[in-house]
Amino acid sequence: MPDKDDKEVYHHAGDNLPVHDQHDEETLSEERVRAYWRANVRLLTRLLAVWFAVSFGAGIVFVEPLNSFTLGGFPLGFWFAQQGAIYVFMVLIFVYAYQMRKIEHHFGVDDDAEDEGGTV
Repeated sequence: MPDKDDKEVYHHAGDNLPVHDQHDEETLSEERVRAYWRANVRLLTRLLAVWFAVSFGAGIVFVEPLNSFTLGGFPLGFWFAQQGAIYVFMVLIFVYAYQMRKIEHHFGVDDDAEDEGGTV
């Protein structure tokens, strides 16, 4: 067990808060922690909805209507099932990384701490 003087990891439970030289009190407030996780879950929900719509909707359910169109000489439903879904999933990864960076910066939990000189 670490001594009280040792720095502890913040687990958002009880009195197990980090030493104040690691985070400021505004970042540690329970309200801001909940708001951060709400934003995180909201982003994940939207991205998973897109993932589901593309993989299940365009790749399985709506294949027949989509096959009336062609892309690169292939029926669009087939193309989504074989290639398009992969492209959409790759875009989702980059959107997630970009949006999480914005959320973390907004809530002050990003790793981009600047020193007094203004450089990282």
